[in-house]
Amino acid sequence: MAFLNGQNGSPLEFSHRIWEDPSFFKWRKRDAHVPLCCHDTVEGSLRYWYGRSRMNFLLSNSAVWNDDAVSAALDSASLWVKGLPFVMSLSGYWNFYLAHAPSSVPVNFYHSDFQDSTWGTLPVPSNWEMHGYGQPIYTNIAYPFPFDPPHVPAENPTGCYRTYFQVPEGWKGRRIFLHFEAVDSAFHAWLNGVPVGYSQDSRLPAEFEITEYCHPCGSDKKNVLAVQVFRWCDGSYLEDQDHWSLSGIHRDVLLLAKPQVFIADYFFTSNFVESFSYADLQVEVKIDTPQGMSKDRILTDFILEGRIYDNEMWFQHDESSDLLSSMVAQMQLVPPPSFQFHGYILKGKLELPKLWSAEQPNLYTLVILLKDASGNVVDCESCQVGMRQIAKAPKQLLVNGHPIVIRGVNRHEHHPRTGKTNLESCMVKDLVLMKQNNINAVRNSHYPQHSRWYELCNLFGMYMIDEANIETHGFDHSGSAKHPTMEPAWASAMMDRVIGMVERDKNHACIISWSLGNESGYGPNHSALAGWIRGKDPSRVMHYEGGGSRTQSTDIICPMYMRVWDIVKVAEDPTESRPLILCEYSHAMGNSNGNINKYWEAIDSTYGLQGGFIWEWVDQGLLKVAADGHKHWAYGGDFGDKPNDLNFCLNGLTWPDRTPHPALHEVKFVYQPIKVSLQAGILKSSRWVESGHVVSSIQLQLPPKKALGPHLIKAGATSINSEISGELIKIVQQKIGEVNLNTRTGTIDSWKVQGIHVMNRGIFPCFWRAPTDNDKGGNAESYLSKWKAAFLDDIFFLTKSCTIRKRTDHLVEVEVVYLGVPQAEKSSHEKESDALFKVDITYLIYGSGDIVMECIVKPRYDLPPLPRVGVEFHLDKSMDQVKWYGKGPFECYPDRKAAAHIGTYEKTVREMHVPYIVPGECGGRADVRWVTLQNTEGVGIYASIYGGSPPMQMSASVYSTAELDRATHDEELVESDDVEVHLDHKHMGLGGDDSWSPSVHDEYLVRAENYSFSIRLCPVTAATSGHDLYKSQLPN
Repeated sequence: MAFLNGQNGSPLEFSHRIWEDPSFFKWRKRDAHVPLCCHDTVEGSLRYWYGRSRMNFLLSNSAVWNDDAVSAALDSASLWVKGLPFVMSLSGYWNFYLAHAPSSVPVNFYHSDFQDSTWGTLPVPSNWEMHGYGQPIYTNIAYPFPFDPPHVPAENPTGCYRTYFQVPEGWKGRRIFLHFEAVDSAFHAWLNGVPVGYSQDSRLPAEFEITEYCHPCGSDKKNVLAVQVFRWCDGSYLEDQDHWSLSGIHRDVLLLAKPQVFIADYFFTSNFVESFSYADLQVEVKIDTPQGMSKDRILTDFILEGRIYDNEMWFQHDESSDLLSSMVAQMQLVPPPSFQFHGYILKGKLELPKLWSAEQPNLYTLVILLKDASGNVVDCESCQVGMRQIAKAPKQLLVNGHPIVIRGVNRHEHHPRTGKTNLESCMVKDLVLMKQNNINAVRNSHYPQHSRWYELCNLFGMYMIDEANIETHGFDHSGSAKHPTMEPAWASAMMDRVIGMVERDKNHACIISWSLGNESGYGPNHSALAGWIRGKDPSRVMHYEGGGSRTQSTDIICPMYMRVWDIVKVAEDPTESRPLILCEYSHAMGNSNGNINKYWEAIDSTYGLQGGFIWEWVDQGLLKVAADGHKHWAYGGDFGDKPNDLNFCLNGLTWPDRTPHPALHEVKFVYQPIKVSLQAGILKSSRWVESGHVVSSIQLQLPPKKALGPHLIKAGATSINSEISGELIKIVQQKIGEVNLNTRTGTIDSWKVQGIHVMNRGIFPCFWRAPTDNDKGGNAESYLSKWKAAFLDDIFFLTKSCTIRKRTDHLVEVEVVYLGVPQAEKSSHEKESDALFKVDITYLIYGSGDIVMECIVKPRYDLPPLPRVGVEFHLDKSMDQVKWYGKGPFECYPDRKAAAHIGTYEKTVREMHVPYIVPGECGGRADVRWVTLQNTEGVGIYASIYGGSPPMQMSASVYSTAELDRATHDEELVESDDVEVHLDHKHMGLGGDDSWSPSVHDEYLVRAENYSFSIRLCPVTAATSGHDLYKSQLPN
């Protein structure tokens, strides 16, 4: 890189392909630093932060996820510079041209007189693929281009941008800086035809001084900014994160104006006595001077001082209050140790500091002043800071002297319409939802995120792991190629990314840990990165999972997807002194997050376990317009992108528009900080919620007053009429119901209640479910593969026999024996020994209207764990009103039902459906005692457990199991002509420890063994209720 330092020409003018050289990753780029506000008064600084702090949950209501987000993103970019008189946003529509390769860019497109009138336009900030230029590509591990480090394809889409601006007259005499907040993946910039710089790293700023290249302040002549952005570069090999590959200037572009001598960077720290009765404050400050000016003049010609203002005092009065009166501490210049820091050090003391934590995010505003010898303010920088202490103890991570529990999620920057471009209201929406669901920590996966995100986490109270933009997962499958961490050629680029993250983000109270990146192996380069961070910032801990999560470069044992029993073993290891915090666990892919309560039973009871971060917060679906004009959530491959990893980007606790998945209820429950109270709520409104919000709740089962035994329906109470006609037996019950039972097949062909068709088809045994994503994980070892190998997806039930055992004036008893055989072999399977299942069903049909089913299931012993054991039947589509007594009101399953309370709930059949982007088993309700399915007039059918049978799993859907299995997107589903109902004696858990191996815990598997259960069915009308019917079968 040094060979260009003295050159005036662009590095692109040389034959050397700089975007394929790991040692060349920046040119003329200024050193990384904290975000600069560029104020010239203390009042302006305080007023700015006052405005930045005046927000709450109401802003989340304006979050947009459709096409309106494009203009909203531009509005956010403008909002973020409001109140900064010496900062200008260049956001807006720029002229844009996409070349298919660097060699195809228009010649001299960066010249001032280049004619760009025929070009298209593109909003900045944005990703160009989200506006019709090229394709988004989703991959998990594989690189989205042929693997040949450090080379990238010659066909490398290259975006050419041009925009125009004028420098305000009020900036005269100041130094001008061009600041790109983030560009994916590498770019070169020119101003008025002059090359000003080059940078890589898609998630961190790049800043260049352009003072000498600008037209004079106040000139009518417009400056021409041209930018060339490469979709791929050698740095892309360090950016193999599991997310969409999207390109372009995706964060804002700013102009900064600073005085000739200015505050360039600063680092705030606070240290406490053991009692936290006061804090020693320190700020390391760097001053930038013009070329040729002696550094010695700073101490003789300028005054440097610092002040601390208490934010809480601002909101005790109205906006017209005197913000200056909130000052609580001053800091003065002290001589720095020469061996430690070559800038300037301010020190002070704060009595009785209000500590920052996720629960009480108390903030102060730090203001640093540079004055001339006469005391006039030359430059003013500021930020919000929190007083807090992060420390290590044996097997514990402490904040402010107390062990914390990480109730966390991983969060990618993702918007379904704007891709990687951020909106203020959408970030607030994320935080409001997180806080309302007891989430107190976020891991920035897997790169530094928008600076405003950190400010918001400071304000709302959210612990954070800030992670370097380094992931090289694709090297795991590359054969002989070594991970970059083992190669000296990549060391500088890796170090630059870590330094850039720490230097930008070092003053944020929310950050409790730095991370060296994600899934990048482990080697000497990582050791160097960890050493630099520990030397720079010993006030925080270090995190890195690579190399087995227990290397010397991490202060936290931070495994991914480690099983519950294994994390307990680590915590109980007497030779391990570090706490264990899962950096990823409970993979939220589709209908998932089963077993999460097991993790929290262990975490809550095991010393040394301090929580974890769920993977992940949001389904990374992108809005796509279908052929019929409708928009839907798209995933890998839907854009014709190759390679792709299909729907592995859909792992969120929320849909792309932040509508919560049902699993978020379970997360809120296991994350609740109060474990024993029946219900605890927020007494007063806060930044993130209105008063009355329930933080914690639990339902306790009281012991019965007396033992309950099974109650049987008596056969002599009412009469019954039955007649046999051919293969049908027609049974009329109490003039309310009429049942036609087929004596050849043993099924109820129809059931009428008050003359209305209720049941159209049924009742059959059922052992199959539409596979979930977790069912599919594990290739040949997956549950789905084993189910299909055993033909569980294609069972036909042969009626071995159907016998009328009893037929009286009060009771008809019919016994049916089914043999479950593979559909393809139904004609050849007559022997019971060859069947996969033998099912005995006895129907007891009473004059009262009741039908009691007694079921005995005998699976073949060598079958894999079963998806379900139960019955399926089909009701008329008008039976769309569902009411049940069981767990609810939201979807729940045997291994994800801790949050669901027992109660009586009502929904329509369509409301029971959960629209996971990729369909599968969904909409179930656990521990159901009874259910009614009725039409709007109240006519329908009642079903309940009976005898000594335990509560059942229930679902009702307008989509058949086969349809849920067939469709690859929710919008492709075609409704059935009836309602498919499942009543399951046993239903396999969902799993979720991960989604690529069988992960349902043993207690939630349905083994291939004998089962027996009973179900009561009867007509229901508007004059009866499920509650009364259920109560009638209980003993008096």
